[in-house]
Amino acid sequence: MLLDIVHRTEYRYPQPVRRVMQALRLWPAACAHQQLFDWQVEVGGRRIEPKSLDGFGNQMAVHAVDGPLSELTVQVSGRVEVADESGIVRGTREALPASFYRGGTMLTTADRAITRLARSVRNDDALVTLHALMTEVRDRIEFSPEYTDSQTPAAHALQLGAGVCQDHAHVMIAASRAIGFAARYISGYLWLSGERAEPASHAWCEVDVAGLGWVGFDPANRCCPGDGYVRVACGRDAREAAPIRGCREGGADESMQVTVTVAESSNQQQ
Repeated sequence: MLLDIVHRTEYRYPQPVRRVMQALRLWPAACAHQQLFDWQVEVGGRRIEPKSLDGFGNQMAVHAVDGPLSELTVQVSGRVEVADESGIVRGTREALPASFYRGGTMLTTADRAITRLARSVRNDDALVTLHALMTEVRDRIEFSPEYTDSQTPAAHALQLGAGVCQDHAHVMIAASRAIGFAARYISGYLWLSGERAEPASHAWCEVDVAGLGWVGFDPANRCCPGDGYVRVACGRDAREAAPIRGCREGGADESMQVTVTVAESSNQQQ
């Protein structure tokens, strides 16, 4: 499937800032099931190219814009061809062994409740266990953007019983690690067809399965990623796979507006 994506992030500063510095992970990861066409990242109208790989193997660029600035726009646009591999990920650039992703972070630490959840579905068959875990996480955490934010730990999201795709991914990652799996966070884009169509940036997780390697699981939608999923960056949690992270000099406040459109390309014969 060919998908056209436009991702626009607008920053506004009521008091002009002297300088903005950002780390960008906005280039979809190269792998066997997805190919890029005419992918562009622009900051303030200036095209930015990836300059290095981070510790997880993600393409990235670090840049600075000098002010005074009252606004700044980061825009991503391009086309990606994605194949459905039933969640199995092959051909990625792996900078670290899978075992590195067994360790927890502040956002993905498994408390007693997460550990109990994981153990309650554990089975001798790894895939049976992980599919059951994916469903259980979604059953325990209703989708709601009102209760959590980017700093909410997995344990707190499970306690609240509400959250967004980031929280679903964090809880499944923490639970998977609690029963011995390596698991990691994926940031990307999602297109869903028909009545479920909600073009958006999205997050899910991947778990290392013996004999298969990394396999994607999307608890928010109770499925393994298919041809509507564009994989961009990975890390142990959302912070490490964040599309944009930055800081600024001067200015006390900042507002941000993000718009994402993901659509089937009108040309499906590339």
